[in-house]
This record gives sequence, C-alpha cells and structure tokens, in this order.
Amino acid sequence: MFGSSTQTIPTVPGVPRHVAIIMDGNGRWAKKRLLPRVAGHRKGLEAVRETVSACSELGVEYLTLFAFSTENWRRPQDEVSFLMELFLRALENEVTRLARNDIRLRVIGSRERFAPQLAERIAAAEARTAGNGGLTLTIAADYGGRWDILQAANAALAAGATTLDEATLAEHLSMAYAPEPDLFIRTGGETRISNFLMWQLAYTELHFTDLLWPDFDRAALDKAFASYRKRERRFGRTSEQLPEGLRRQ
Repeated sequence: MFGSSTQTIPTVPGVPRHVAIIMDGNGRWAKKRLLPRVAGHRKGLEAVRETVSACSELGVEYLTLFAFSTENWRRPQDEVSFLMELFLRALENEVTRLARNDIRLRVIGSRERFAPQLAERIAAAEARTAGNGGLTLTIAADYGGRWDILQAANAALAAGATTLDEATLAEHLSMAYAPEPDLFIRTGGETRISNFLMWQLAYTELHFTDLLWPDFDRAALDKAFASYRKRERRFGRTSEQLPEGLRRQ
C-alpha cells in the first residue's frame, strides 16, 4: 500500500517513478493525412511500443496508459468495434514481447461490457506476466476516475467499513498497487485530465503537448521528463522548506 501525497510527503525522484499518459490525437493524425480514423489508432500502437520501451530503459517503474474511457462508448459504433478488436489483437501479439522484457501487464476499468473473448484474453495476459519484476504497464480500458472512486467506496462498504477515510478508500482503488503518478502527459493539444485517475493526480506534475499521439516519440518523452525535472514539487510547503537540491533554479 502506497502513501497519499496529501497525508505524507513523497520522495521526489529525478526519473518519475510513475508516468500516466492520455494518448490523444490518433483520429486527428489520420484525418490530416486523409486516412480513416482507424489508421491513426494502428499508428498509435507503434507509439505505445516505443514509449513502453523507452520508459523501461529509463527506469520508470509504472507506466499507465489511458486507452479507452467510460465515455468513449459514445463514439461511432464502427470505431468502438475496431478499438475493441485492436485491443484484442494487441494482447495476442504483444504479450510475448512484454514477457521477454520482464514487463508486467495490468488492466484497470470495468470489464462488464467487454466481449467474453476479450475479457478472457486480458486475464490470460495478466496471469502470464504476473511474475515479471520490471516495468508495470497498466492499460486503463473502460475506465473513468469517477467510476473508480465510486467502485472503491462501494467495495469498502461491502468489506464492512462504516465510515470512509483516505486510507480505507485508497486500498480499494483500481491502482492501489502503484504509487501516485509523478508525471502526467497528455498529447493532442488538449489541456484537461478527462476523468482519468482523478484521485491519484492530486499532486502530479502535468505536461501537455500539441504533438498528436502517433508522433509522440523518445525525443518527446525526454522533453516531458526534462520539464518534470525543472518542477518544484512542494506538496503544500514553501520553496524555502525544500532541500536545496529540490528547489527550482
């Protein structure tokens, strides 16, 4: 169980321990090239591979990618169907690569609306990589921050809690197995968190880029990390209270 940034002061690593990303802009990337939106989603999968590899090499311990939100079911049915199929094929094709590179896969979100084949494939992929000790890659699919908080509250009540405090609720959140993100990245030029990890992002450093997700590469990740290293992470304190090495220069 990891501590809360509102209850204790976390350590501030030079390389973010946990990176969370909203991968926005696949459809617009395709539209700019007069291609169908699904072409952007295919290209976006290449950016996922590169980002996972780079984070693993750089020493990131947790990488969380927002793949499909609870609100994305509102998209055109053909696009939703394609995304579900892409997710299924990615699980089939990428798990061997993850296992070979000591990466653990976890998937958070509701699975009630997934086809049985997809739900079974997710469980199999998680089981196959469960013993891996390197990077933990989390895919948020049919996930929403409000859903997460509500399901945690209901789980706590079902477990016998009569009142809720941070610690009680936090242990039932989907990502109770991970520290809060140090760095949040959103591509595509939008500057909002869109119902992603609402509880966990309380003191996360936010980085927004106009790059569309398929164009997000190692250089863009390095730029986000450089921006992170310039931040002064005070967690409610003043600059003067920080150790000298953690003050903004």
